[in-house]
Amino acid sequence: MNTELKNAVEATDRDAQYDESAKRLLGQKSILAHILVKTVDEFKGMNPRDVVSCIEGKPYISSVPVEPGLTNIAEERDGERVVGFNSENQERNEGLIRFDIVFYVRMKDGLSQIIINVEAQKSDPEGYDILNRAIFYVCRLISSQKQRDFVNSNYDDIKRVYSIWVCMNMDENSMNHIHLTDDCVLGNCNWKGKLDLINIVMIGLAEELPPHDENYELHRLLGALLSKELTIDEKLNIIGTEYDIPMEEDLRKDVSVMCNLSQGIKEDGIAIGKEIGKEIGEAIGEARIIINMHNNGFTAQQIADATNKDLKDVQAIIEGKELVTV
Repeated sequence: MNTELKNAVEATDRDAQYDESAKRLLGQKSILAHILVKTVDEFKGMNPRDVVSCIEGKPYISSVPVEPGLTNIAEERDGERVVGFNSENQERNEGLIRFDIVFYVRMKDGLSQIIINVEAQKSDPEGYDILNRAIFYVCRLISSQKQRDFVNSNYDDIKRVYSIWVCMNMDENSMNHIHLTDDCVLGNCNWKGKLDLINIVMIGLAEELPPHDENYELHRLLGALLSKELTIDEKLNIIGTEYDIPMEEDLRKDVSVMCNLSQGIKEDGIAIGKEIGKEIGEAIGEARIIINMHNNGFTAQQIADATNKDLKDVQAIIEGKELVTV
C-alpha cells in the first residue's frame, strides 16, 4: 500500500474512532446533565449535579437502530414478555444507522419520564437538510414507543421526546427549539392533547470557542469537549474549573483519547498533504522539462521516447503548456 493511501486509510479510521469517542464523551451523565438544564424546560435553572440522578440507567450509545422494526426488542423476564430498546445483535445488524445517544430521564415529580436523543454532527451535511433528518428521528422516538411505553390505543401514555443535535463547525453559535404549535384557523375549538410531545433542539457550535458567560455556557462546554485544537490540560481545566464537573476516571480517559486522536488526525492530514504536494511538484517539474524540450524543437514523439512517457500524455502537456510556468 503506498504511503498516501495508507495515510488516508489511517486518517479515515481515526475519524471513525474520533466520532465514537465524541459520542462516549457526550454520553457521560455529567455532560448530559449540562445539556438538559439548557434545553429541557423542567430542568432549566437547576444545578446539573442534581440532574445527573434523574438520568435513568446507562445511556445507549451507538447501539439502538433507527430503522423501523429494529428499534425495540422483546424478551422474557420472569416469565413475562418485556419490550425495551434493542441494543443486542450489533454484529448481525452491522451497517445500520443507530441513534448516537438515547436514554430516559425521570422528571422532578418522580413519576413521569421523557426520552432524550443526542446526536453529534461534525458539520451541516451537504447531501440533505439536517432538520429533515432530525424530524425523522424524533418521529421514530414517538412511534417506537408503541408496545414499549404504551400499548393498544393508550395514546395518552406517549412520552415526551427530545432530539438534540450538536452541530460543529458552524458559522455562529446558535440554538433553536423546534416544536408543535396550534394555529387556530377557524372557530375556537380547544383540541385535547399534548403539543409538547415532539421537541427538536438544534445547537450550532462555531469553530472559535466563545467566552464563558450565561448565553454561551453550554456552547463553550461542548466546544471545548469536541475541540481538535485544545490540549488535554486545557480541556480538563475548562471542564473542572469553569463547570465544576467531577473529574471521574471515565471522563478523563475519554478526553485523553479524543485529544490523542485529534493529534493523530492532524498528523495524518499533514502527511497526506506533503505526499500530494510532492507528487504535484514532480508532475510540474516533468511538465516543464517536456515544454522546454518542445520549445527547443523536439517533436512530441522524440520527447516521448526520451522521457519514456506515452505520446498522448506528452501531447496533452504540450497543448496545455500555457498553464505551466517555465
